[in-house]
Amino acid sequence: MIKLGPWRVSQPQLTRIATYASVSVASFLILLKFMGWWFTGSVSILASLLDSALDVVASLMILLAVRFAQIPADAEHRFGHGKAEPLAALAQSVFIIGSAFYLLIYAIERLINPQPIEQITLGIIIMVISIFLTFLLVMFQRYVVRQTQSTAIKSDALHYITDLAANSLVIIGLLLAAFYFGWIDAVLGLFIALFIGWSALKLARDSANQLLDIELPDEMRQTIAKIIMNQRGVEGFNDLRTYRSGPNVFIQFDLELDDRMPLVKAHHIAEMVTEKIQEVYPQADVIVHQEPVSLRTDPQHHQWGRD
Repeated sequence: MIKLGPWRVSQPQLTRIATYASVSVASFLILLKFMGWWFTGSVSILASLLDSALDVVASLMILLAVRFAQIPADAEHRFGHGKAEPLAALAQSVFIIGSAFYLLIYAIERLINPQPIEQITLGIIIMVISIFLTFLLVMFQRYVVRQTQSTAIKSDALHYITDLAANSLVIIGLLLAAFYFGWIDAVLGLFIALFIGWSALKLARDSANQLLDIELPDEMRQTIAKIIMNQRGVEGFNDLRTYRSGPNVFIQFDLELDDRMPLVKAHHIAEMVTEKIQEVYPQADVIVHQEPVSLRTDPQHHQWGRD
């Protein structure tokens, strides 16, 4: 259980709370930024508005994906439904790229045909409020990612971090526009479009890697190796294979044991290793194959397996 203020919640509950917070904040920001664009006519505020509109769509997708990914394994999905998270993150990146392209075209058109910006002070106030709310959301999302390692929440947080940078640029553009540098608004809109597109491509790459079962980070694999080797009776291990599927972690390896060890004892050691791993990674699904140590061919291969 994870402490959240005066309450204690599970990892799945914390992840769902993060999705509700994301949808709520993004919905409020749409109304706020629409008002800002309506009264100012700023391209950069419009850029931020479009980004927030896509945030709502993307956050709803993440919300549904997180709920689906937490459905327990069944007869037709024996490894669970965790791939729903990176799949939603990949779809989110496509939406983001589409919005970036639209914004790019709009900014170029406004650069060619500039228009004056009105009520700049109101626009700045609205963007400051947006930054404050987005900052609070990102801090909460980063806390959730540290506690759950959720790919979906991580991708959502990355998107909102880019929003912080983009919204800061919008304020700079509005300030400069007040001193008759109106063209800077369209230039910043252009820059934000390119920045959003680049972030979306990175998100798509990370999501695709998880869908293709990329190995867990070296730090996690090192931790798993230490847990295995610290268990009494273990002679070594090999063929360590790992991957993440949404909230779940899958770990597989061959456990090297003494040739003369009784099967009951070998089973007990394998169970103890599994329990120790799941103490550190509660969402882990561990598959252990017991193997006679005499089959070892490389005395160092227990560190990373037969890669």
